[in-house]
Amino acid sequence: MGCAKVVFFTVVLSLAWARGAEETWIRAAPPCDFPAMYNFGDSNSDTGGASATFGPIPPPYGESFFRRPAGRASDGRLIIDFIAEHLGLPHLSSYPDSIGANYRHGANFASGGSTIRRQNESIFENGLSPFSLDIQIAHFDQFKERTSELYCQDKDPYEMNKLPRPREFSRALYTFDIGQNDLAAGFGKLSAVQLKAAIPDIVNQFAMAVTHLYQRGARAFWIHNTGPIGCLPGATFYIQNPKPGFLDKYGCIKAQNNMAIEFNRQLKTQVTKLRRELPRAALIYVDIYSAKYHLIRKAEYYGFMDPSKICCGHHEKNINVWCGQRLIINNTEIFGGSCSSPSTYISWDGVHYSQAANHWIVNNILNGSFSDPPKVIDHACLKHKM
Repeated sequence: MGCAKVVFFTVVLSLAWARGAEETWIRAAPPCDFPAMYNFGDSNSDTGGASATFGPIPPPYGESFFRRPAGRASDGRLIIDFIAEHLGLPHLSSYPDSIGANYRHGANFASGGSTIRRQNESIFENGLSPFSLDIQIAHFDQFKERTSELYCQDKDPYEMNKLPRPREFSRALYTFDIGQNDLAAGFGKLSAVQLKAAIPDIVNQFAMAVTHLYQRGARAFWIHNTGPIGCLPGATFYIQNPKPGFLDKYGCIKAQNNMAIEFNRQLKTQVTKLRRELPRAALIYVDIYSAKYHLIRKAEYYGFMDPSKICCGHHEKNINVWCGQRLIINNTEIFGGSCSSPSTYISWDGVHYSQAANHWIVNNILNGSFSDPPKVIDHACLKHKM
């Protein structure tokens, strides 16, 4: 064997040994013991922001767990709720929902309809929230600054116990689940070429938000990419006689999923770049797209029914009533009620996932199976050695 080959194999074996040693070290490390969690996102992780700001979500939302509407676009818990439970933290109170809120162990700045990039459009026009990611970050800054001020003022201990300890902000887990609405908005008003051209700016703005938090002490980041938006029943329900090749064999809109894949590719590249630029940060990129698409492909195997079916809402004979809404047709009131077995559905209302689906997804992402680097969430504070 020539000298060059010897050197090459020596380097390869050294790198493999180093990766193995790092993985062994990570597995043996104690859990991070996050004292708090701060979340930024859209309706996939909104625990009450949009409901508090724009009007309460009606029944039957929340029926499977909370037994009442709880500000979540699902029949029960969201992925973020299951993550909090896994980490031994309470469900996150939404920042705009101050009534009865407790922020001792974190806060949720997500809002249904939110985008990464500002849309400058009314939520009443197209459902997009004015609380884009930069606004959510501004809310966090205000929350953190105000919390520190109150501690300095030595306020009532009972009231202060509802707020996080200032020293714990740097030890918290910062989670993100946002970007889906940037694509959805683009599908409605941009050509495929225009939307693809906009993606670099969208992911750059996302990177700016992460960098901003890092500069203010955040260190552990858990970042979800965007899911297979073309598989949402709400996107495919109204399509009649699609042309050959428009849908894939699982009933998903190919073009929309391809755009999500491109978005995710650029987002992952940006996260990799951030690892170099933010030397003390631990950034975990979670492939939510693959986890959700796997569930959709294997729905029957995992005990779910046809993923194109919607549990909540009335959709038949050209009559479509959104989940929880009422419509008068021919002097007859039609209610968009829920199905009898939400736990067998992947889609709750055509856009959002059911509690059962969210639970399945969480069980398959927290162990690191869909993460880069492949870390369990309990070790998300440990910096990856590049």
